[in-house]
Parts: sequence; structure tokens; C-alpha cells
Amino acid sequence: MSLKAMQIAGVVTFGMIGTAMAQERITISSEWGSITAELTENAATKALIPMLPLTIDMSDHLRQEKTGNLPSPLPAAPRQRAFKNGTLGLWGPDHFVVYYRDGQVPQPGIVILGQVKGGASIFDRPGTVSIRVERAK
Repeated sequence: MSLKAMQIAGVVTFGMIGTAMAQERITISSEWGSITAELTENAATKALIPMLPLTIDMSDHLRQEKTGNLPSPLPAAPRQRAFKNGTLGLWGPDHFVVYYRDGQVPQPGIVILGQVKGGASIFDRPGTVSIRVERAK
């Protein structure tokens, strides 16, 4: 391989790493504490970012997640059934979910919006909570 070809390969590789490192982050805060999450890159998260900041009233569901409604629906994106503590998801087009336990959902699955750094155990308590979602600083 020529020196010029190696330089081009290095620039392309570095550019791909730089893109992966530039992932969008959000902060979710409530009276129970604050967590930071990295968003997945898909059509739903691209539509979510311009909505921020926003406040969502969340309810407990099945002692595994907090759920609440977004102000407007997000576009469809690939779905999966499995989730883990700290997964941010979308059940219906406007149904925001923060999972605080590991598990699976029935078909059609959830759109993965992101993953909380260190888990979302602060939400592992009964009752409702109001959260604020905003871009991380």
C-alpha cells in the first residue's frame, strides 16, 4: 500500500471514530436525582432532539419501567424486544419509557432511543414522577 493510500485510510478511520464519539447525550432529572444517557442514532431520536427541553409526567408500569407521553409522536425506527436497566425506549409513537430493570416486551417491541450511563435505578420505586429531559451540557 502506498503512503498516500495509508494516509487516506487513516483519515477515513479517524473520521469514523470521531463520528461515533460525537453521540448526542441527554440529561434526565427529577426530584429523585439526575442521570445522563447517550442517544441511539435513528429517526426517532433525530425528531426527539428538537423537542428538548421537555417535562414528562411518568407513571410506574409493571415495576420495571416509568412511562409517559411525549408532546407529539416520533417517527418509526427499528424495534427490539429485549431491554436492560437504563434503556430508553419508545413503545407507541409518543410513549416514552425509561426501564430500570432488565427484561423483554411483547411484539412488536420497542424503539431504542438510548442508554443511561450506569443504569436507571433511581426510578426503581413505586409512584409517579415528573422528569425533565434536556440536552446534556
